Amino acid sequence: MSEYDAKPYMIERIVAALSYFTMGFAGFIWLILGLFTKARLRPFMQYHIFQSIFISIAYFLLATLLGFVLNILSFVPFINRIVAQLTFYLNAPVFGPYSLIQTVIYAIIIYLAVTSFMGQYSRFPWISDIIDRNVGR
Repeated sequence: MSEYDAKPYMIERIVAALSYFTMGFAGFIWLILGLFTKARLRPFMQYHIFQSIFISIAYFLLATLLGFVLNILSFVPFINRIVAQLTFYLNAPVFGPYSLIQTVIYAIIIYLAVTSFMGQYSRFPWISDIIDRNVGR
C-alpha cells in the first residue's frame, strides 16, 4: 500500500474538515506546527490544506473583482438598472435568512468538509486538478 492509499488518521480528517470551515486557517496552523516539529505532511493533509487555502484565495479575488466590475457598471446608463436588479435578486433572502449566493457557497464548503472528514479526496472542478499537480498526487 502506497502513501497515497493509506487511510488518514482521525486527527488528520478533523483538521482537513476544519480547514474548509475556517477558510484555510486551521490548515495553515497545522502547516506551521508541522514546520516546527519537522513532521512531514501526508499527501491527504497536503491536498486538503492547499485546496482549502486556494479556494479561499480564489473566492476572495473573485468577490473583489466582481464587486469592482459591478461598481463600474453601476455608472453606465441602462446597464445600471440591470446590474442593480441582478445584485438584488442574488443577495435577497431565499432559504431563510440566506441568499442564493450564500446557500451555494455553504453547500460547497459543507460538501468539501464532509468528504474530507470521511477520509476522501474531495473533488472541486478545475481547482482539484491544480492541487493534484502541485501536491504530486
